Amino acid sequence: MKIFPTASVKELDTYTIANEPIASIDLMERASQALTDAILRNFPDASFAIFAGAGNNGGDGLAVARMLLFAGRDVSVWSVAPAGRLSADCSCNLARLCRAGCAVNSVGESFSAPSLPANCVIIDALFGSGLNKPVTGIYADIIHFMNGAGCNVVAVDIPSGLMGEDNSPNIPENIVKANLTLTLQFPKLSFFFAENELFVGRYEVIDIGLSREGIERLHTEYSLIEKSDIVKMLQPRARFSHKGNYGRALLVAGSYGMAGASLLAAKATMRSGVGLLTVNLPQGNNLIMQSFLPEAMTLPDSCSTHISAAVPTDTYTAVAVGPGLGQHTATANALRELIEHCTCPMIVDADALNIIAADAEWLKRLPEGSVITPHPGEFARLAGKSTSGYEALQKARAMARDNNICVVLKGAFTAVVAPSGECSFNSTGNPGMATGGSGDALTGIILALMARGYSSYDAARIAVYVHGAAGDAAAQLLGETAMIAGDIVEYLPAVWNSLERLKNSDYESL
Repeated sequence: MKIFPTASVKELDTYTIANEPIASIDLMERASQALTDAILRNFPDASFAIFAGAGNNGGDGLAVARMLLFAGRDVSVWSVAPAGRLSADCSCNLARLCRAGCAVNSVGESFSAPSLPANCVIIDALFGSGLNKPVTGIYADIIHFMNGAGCNVVAVDIPSGLMGEDNSPNIPENIVKANLTLTLQFPKLSFFFAENELFVGRYEVIDIGLSREGIERLHTEYSLIEKSDIVKMLQPRARFSHKGNYGRALLVAGSYGMAGASLLAAKATMRSGVGLLTVNLPQGNNLIMQSFLPEAMTLPDSCSTHISAAVPTDTYTAVAVGPGLGQHTATANALRELIEHCTCPMIVDADALNIIAADAEWLKRLPEGSVITPHPGEFARLAGKSTSGYEALQKARAMARDNNICVVLKGAFTAVVAPSGECSFNSTGNPGMATGGSGDALTGIILALMARGYSSYDAARIAVYVHGAAGDAAAQLLGETAMIAGDIVEYLPAVWNSLERLKNSDYESL
């Protein structure tokens, strides 16, 4: 699914109106019917209080009010237009609503807070996604009322007051806090940043029938990773293939007290289809690895507690370094030597990133096609602190372009950034995965895929999707609270099996 900047969505509206062809008022009607269906599906027994602005978002809200009225629901409406002007389609829908017999409360320069019934759902249709400055005045007063009313709040397209991309200059208290956002055709970029979770709540994408041709033709650098994308990217395993066809992976990981990180990464690698895995680890962790995962080969360091020397990489097709590595001085020197002489793409994670953060010039020395996988704290050490998720994403895009690497910025909607700056957000995963070792498992999956020959961008996108899907499968059985990283690894086979079955069936309909 493409994710468009808000200016591009307006282009798609215009393209649809011109090429379907369809009148703008009829496109609004179609969108409003889809919104109404979703509202009734989520709140079948509620009454509704609708706050509609003066633009087309308000027009959607007024049309929804009429449809809810015709569905037999109790509806109260406030039309908010301090300047006294409505857009043409908003004005048309206000007239239609009045003809349907609904009394509409007009709000001009002042707002008197109403008393709402206990089962009331507020529908926020004040502003759409085109907002480019903070909300103030009478609109802020209404937003404060909606947020304090104690009712469920449904936002039409985007919570009023929230901007579609960068909210750094915004006023948080003047943004609607929705429980459910019914976003039209596409999620908005701002939905994927942690600081906006309070406003967006849960979101559903409502298909309003914008032109498929227009969507395909219009370029965007942002997308959402979905199952159909992953299935199309998967490379089938040939009947006459052997282990040599699926890559030789090297995992450099572990230190005293951190053997578990290397174990999780190694098992995730083996569970993701690699041909051969060698783990370079401290001598003291060797017996643990050999006992836990006999399928992996080991290359023990001469030191018992940490990695002290780099190993040759010329026989491997991908190298991952970082899980449980520690930051011993000798380990840091070994990492720099490994980067200097590595002959294949690398996946750099955890303590390896923390070592590099001391001298970010080492990012430029990573082999072509390499991947880094920072969580927010590690990324801040690499790129400096960011004031917002949007700023961090733009820094990640710049870092990927400047260093010709792929950046996997981990989070609730992990962002995978290609060397070109193109960005895909992951659609799987849950809060139960916020547990030690989860990132080590992800590193192992990426390592396996890159060793098998996938490009860094494809490997990272497939890996974050599969990793999240395994977490979702684990949460379904175990719940989120009790989940540990090992559970994610244990559910990898079920996820891979499901995807491979779809790949092997006729999946063209996706």
